[in-house]
Amino acid sequence: MELKPGDKAPDFEVNDQDGNPVKLSDLKGKKVVLYFYPKDNTPGCTAEACNLRDNYSEFQNAGYEILGVSTDNEKSHRKFIEKQELPFRLLADTEKQIHEKYGTWVEKQMYGRKYMGTARVTFVIDEDGKIEKIIDKVKTKEHTSQIL
Repeated sequence: MELKPGDKAPDFEVNDQDGNPVKLSDLKGKKVVLYFYPKDNTPGCTAEACNLRDNYSEFQNAGYEILGVSTDNEKSHRKFIEKQELPFRLLADTEKQIHEKYGTWVEKQMYGRKYMGTARVTFVIDEDGKIEKIIDKVKTKEHTSQIL
């Protein structure tokens, strides 16, 4: 099933970088930017995270909570957050639970080789838990302007 704007965002519960469980349904009443990215500390993912970091106050002023999601583990997320001074939580979706629900675990291709990986997609979720916007052509260095 492919998600589209207007759909209820699938609920999930996974740990953040510090091992704290994060449930989407606990964030009801808040707007959420749920962004999926392939890998901590890689060039595109770092550019995207730093763009969100540099504009974090704009997101806060607009009432958004930012959650990054990748299949990296908690330790990798902690290092990424420390190195880049990220002010938001990163979710360790090591079992691909959220990826499966949001359709972001996909077949990719590089140098003619096919493999499974994370699609770089951002879901903007409203206060009622409905998907407001889906951005699947993410511009890593100007992602904030795509969201806001």
